[in-house]
Amino acid sequence: MSKPSLFRIWVSAARLRTLPLSVAGIVAGNALAVQHHNFSWRLFGSTLLTAIAFQILSNFANDYGDGIKGTDNENRVGPKRVLQQQLLSKNALFRGILLTAIISLGLAILTISLAFGVGELANSLLFLGLALGAILAAYKYTAGKGAYGYHAMGDVFVFLFFGLLAVCGAYFLQTKTLTPSVWWLAFAIGFLSVGVLNLNNMRDIENDSAVGKKTVAGVLGLNTAKKYHVFLVLGGIVCFCIGLISAMQNYWHYLPLFVVFPLAVQLKKTLRVQKHADFDILLKPLAISTFILSLLVFATQFWF
Repeated sequence: MSKPSLFRIWVSAARLRTLPLSVAGIVAGNALAVQHHNFSWRLFGSTLLTAIAFQILSNFANDYGDGIKGTDNENRVGPKRVLQQQLLSKNALFRGILLTAIISLGLAILTISLAFGVGELANSLLFLGLALGAILAAYKYTAGKGAYGYHAMGDVFVFLFFGLLAVCGAYFLQTKTLTPSVWWLAFAIGFLSVGVLNLNNMRDIENDSAVGKKTVAGVLGLNTAKKYHVFLVLGGIVCFCIGLISAMQNYWHYLPLFVVFPLAVQLKKTLRVQKHADFDILLKPLAISTFILSLLVFATQFWF
């Protein structure tokens, strides 16, 4: 079998299938801001590109960190990584991380300038600090000494960055305010995003434990991790319903609630899983459902 092209290798390392979940919070935050009189489509686009760049940076760093630590080995259940397959050297992948970090920072600065211009220094510095924190968090998830993903802290950071920062940050960039409905939606996206990570960690629980990688699922054990997953998904559903009702202006805005049904079906399937490898097929449906949820909120807020 011939080696894939360099372009295809980097696309594989970027893991495009993770991008819908990474922008769900951005879409949701802008959905609640779309009817605001100062709403900017350019700012929306710039925020999306920044989130995508951060996610690709995180994926490169995750491939690099797990690769050099030996976590990505022949016993790993999920898709093969580029460093694991020796499609890229660790030095080449590290250079890709540095370049993506620079691009991410540049996009973040562009987004900040579109939102605040030169007249709001405090907000600009705040979001610049958050951008730098996001870059550091993307790298330190599995790479470097003391990687927090190896100390059962991944769930906390996913909740903070995919939920609170993505939704509330996107809304604040557009409106310079925050409302209760935004917080509820941020909690919903955060819980569901952690749910995706928990599925991933339940899938990898045996190999992670063997190599010394501590995740919340690994610490809890499979049966308790399933109960934790119930809390995450049901918590996401409850927060989503409260946030949607508090933001509701007409009956069309209830339409996104239909996403609750596939989420419930997926939860039922998760509870029935007995083999760790079988969690893998549940990752994509939960991630896509979360993304569709955000799109429906945007569509109904925009059109109705």
